[in-house]
Amino acid sequence: MDPLFDSRHVRRAFSRAAAGYDAAAALQAEVRTRLLESLAYLDDRQPSVVLDVGSGTGHAAAAMRKRWPKARVVALDLALPMLRQARRQAGWWKPFNRVCADARALPLAEGSVDVIFSNLCLQWVEDLPAVFAGFRRVLRPGGLMLCSSFGPETLAELREAFAQADASPHVSPFASIAQFGDALLSAGFRDPVVDRDLFNLTYPDLPALMRELRAIGATNAMASRRRSLTGRARFAAAAAAYEPLRDGQGRLPSSWEVIYAQAWAPAPGMPIREGGHEVATVPLSQIPIRRRPLP
Repeated sequence: MDPLFDSRHVRRAFSRAAAGYDAAAALQAEVRTRLLESLAYLDDRQPSVVLDVGSGTGHAAAAMRKRWPKARVVALDLALPMLRQARRQAGWWKPFNRVCADARALPLAEGSVDVIFSNLCLQWVEDLPAVFAGFRRVLRPGGLMLCSSFGPETLAELREAFAQADASPHVSPFASIAQFGDALLSAGFRDPVVDRDLFNLTYPDLPALMRELRAIGATNAMASRRRSLTGRARFAAAAAAYEPLRDGQGRLPSSWEVIYAQAWAPAPGMPIREGGHEVATVPLSQIPIRRRPLP
């Protein structure tokens, strides 16, 4: 089966975006703050090893290093320039380790991590069950996994506008909340909880939205994307299709669906679903889903 995403393109896009990422990533910062609040589920437990997958410029890793001064915090990212930026967050007084690696192949020993934190990284991974199986492998029994990802309603307006101008895909497909929960169960996680936020950002015009997407590295990473530049005629057609959506302030809306998940690593020896057979004891219908009010 051909891959859905071009991982080399993902790495290049985030490498290019590294220097200016923080200035453009206001939504990512807000989601990170909300996800960090979920660390309260650990109560007074003091983890020894914490892994930040898709760490970007290192703000979450720095926050967890401050929260747990005695813990070893590892910031892992696919893009080396992001990790170079993350060095600024570490400083000599609260350093954390930085590892350039792929979330799909974690270079860590089995059962070596107490907490896995991953903020807005997994939307670039097509095989969620495999990634979660890797997370489970490196987690110690009873370890906590916290993650966020963009959901399928993200950039719905942009997707529809380009669909009216061009048959080629311009917006990546993202896993639904149900697919997220099923992937957690497939990997054998216990007591999973999924949650959802829907943010609505606005822009003066389509070029402004596209500039922000490039600034945060969120360009079209689909392997089947058009390899040539989007022509002026196609871009103008997409902009025209977007225009009727302007709000009362004359701004163009942009939806961003964020899915949150937390789950616990099971006891040793618990099985993973394989070959389409359900071995997880908790059906998807019993996963609690909390829906927050719109901000």
